[in-house]
Amino acid sequence: MASEEELIAARRKHAAGLQEAGSGAFPNGFLDDDVLRREVVALANDEARRAHLPGEADLKPDAAHYPLYGRVIAKRGPFLVIQTPHGSAQTLVRPENLSASEAAQYESVDLADHIAVEGPLLKTRTGALTVKALRYQHLGKALLPPPAKWHGLTDVELRFRQRYVDLFANPEVAEVFRARSLIVAAIRRFLESQNFLEVETPILHPLLGGATARPFGTHHNALDIPLYLRVAPELYLKRLLVGGFDRVYELGRMFRNEGVSTRHNPEFTMLEAYLAYGTWETWIDLLQKMLRQVDLEMREAFPRFAAGRSVELHEPWARVSMREAIVERVARAGQGEVAPTRWSQVLTREVVFDATKLAAAVAQMLPTSDEPTRETLSKHGSYGGYVYALFELLVEPELPKLYRSADGARSVPVFITEFPVEESPLARKNDDDPRWVDRFELFVEGRELANAFSELNDPDDQAARFEQQLANREHGDEEAMDFDHDYVRALQHGMPPAAGLGVGIDRLVMSLCGQSSIRDVLLFPLLKPESR
Repeated sequence: MASEEELIAARRKHAAGLQEAGSGAFPNGFLDDDVLRREVVALANDEARRAHLPGEADLKPDAAHYPLYGRVIAKRGPFLVIQTPHGSAQTLVRPENLSASEAAQYESVDLADHIAVEGPLLKTRTGALTVKALRYQHLGKALLPPPAKWHGLTDVELRFRQRYVDLFANPEVAEVFRARSLIVAAIRRFLESQNFLEVETPILHPLLGGATARPFGTHHNALDIPLYLRVAPELYLKRLLVGGFDRVYELGRMFRNEGVSTRHNPEFTMLEAYLAYGTWETWIDLLQKMLRQVDLEMREAFPRFAAGRSVELHEPWARVSMREAIVERVARAGQGEVAPTRWSQVLTREVVFDATKLAAAVAQMLPTSDEPTRETLSKHGSYGGYVYALFELLVEPELPKLYRSADGARSVPVFITEFPVEESPLARKNDDDPRWVDRFELFVEGRELANAFSELNDPDDQAARFEQQLANREHGDEEAMDFDHDYVRALQHGMPPAAGLGVGIDRLVMSLCGQSSIRDVLLFPLLKPESR
C-alpha cells in the first residue's frame, strides 16, 4: 500500500502531466450552467424519470447535451462519480470519445480532482443515470489524497479543524449548513413580513453593556482608546427606538470571553429584535409563529431532520413561572418522574414563595451541599437570587422530562417567566410586584434558546440599575456592565414602551437539525492552535 508521501508524489506527477496536456493543474475559470447541472442530479436521484432514458446503444446522434461538473469522489472503470452541491451523479468517460488534449487530461485524473464533462444522458444496465462524456475539462487538481476509501473523516477534532475536508467527505455535514442557511433566511423573511427593519450596529464598543458577560478587549491605536468586541447590540438597537424606528432587528456575531462547551462558543450568532408599543407577551406570540414557520420550511426542504427530532413544536408550548417550575420539579421528583433531589424535604410551595423561609432553607441545606451547589448559591444573597440559582441547579437540567407532548414521546418548548430583578438589569419591573421583571426565557430540549422582556424606559431607574452593576463589579463580578451615560441620555429623550427579543441562532440550528454540540453547527468553531 502506497504511503501518503508516495500518493502525493504521484499526484504532483499528474499535475505536471496536465500542464503538458495544455490545461494546467489549476486553470482559470469555467462557464458553468448550474440550472442544467441541478436538473441532471435531480434526474439521477429520480428512479421513475430515469426509467425513460435510453441505453447507450439507443442514443440518437442529435440527443441534447448536459453538463456535469464538480469533485470526483469515485472511479469505477470508465465511470466517474461527481459530487455537486445538489448531490452526486456519474459520467462515462472513454478516451476514444474525446479529443487528444481532453484524453490526456483524463489520464491524469485523481480522486478529489474537479472536472467538467458534457454529453447526452443515458441509463446503464443497472438503471443508473450517466452523462456520456463527449467533452472533458480538468478544473482543479487535489494534491492531497481524500480520506481513505471515502468512508468519511471520522476524527472529531480533525473534522472541525479541517472543515473543508469534512464538508465534501461527509455530505450529511454539508446538509446541516445548507439547512442553517435556510433557517437564517426564513427568520429574515418572517421579520420582514412583520415590518421589522434590519439594521447594523457597531461591533467595537467603547463600554461593556447590553448583557452581563466577560468581554474580549482590544485597542484602537489612532484614537488610543480601549474597546470591547460586543457581547450584545441591545443598547444601540434601543437607541433606534428612541430615534423613531419602531421595529428593528440585527442578525450578527457576538463575542463573549467564556469557556467552550457543547452549548457555548466564544463567537456566536444572535438575533436581537425590538418592537415599540409591545410587551414581553407580544413576543411570546410572535416567537411561536416565527419558529413554527421556520420549522415548516425546514420540514419541506430537509425532511430527515424533522423525522428524528425529540422536540415537538406544533403542540401547545408550556408556560410556567420560575418559582412554579421549582415547586413542580420537586413535586415530580417525589412522584419518581424526574431525578430525586435532597431539596425535596425543604422546598415546599410555602417555602419557595416566601423570602424569609427560602433564605432559611438555603442556610439549612448549604453546609451539606456539594461544591458546585455551594458555589452557585453563595453568589447570591437575596430572595430573587436564590430563586434564580435554584432554578438553574434543579429545574433547568430536567425541563425536557417535565414538559412533554400529549403522547409523552417528545419534549415541548417551555417559556419560563417571572425573573428576579437582580438578574435582569435592563428589564422593566413588574407593575404589581417589583421584585420581578416582565421577562421570559424559552427553553428547547433543556437549552436556553431565547430571552425576551419588556424594556426599561425610565431613565432614572436605568441609571440606578447601572449603579448597581458598578457596585457588583466592586464586589468581584467580572461580568457587570459599565455605566452608559449616553444611553441614559437617550432614554431621557423618551423611549416608547417596548419589548426586546434575543434568539441564539446556533442553538436554534442545533434543535431543528438534531445536533448535540454547538461545534456541529459552526463551520469554524474555536479550537486550540494546532501543534506542529
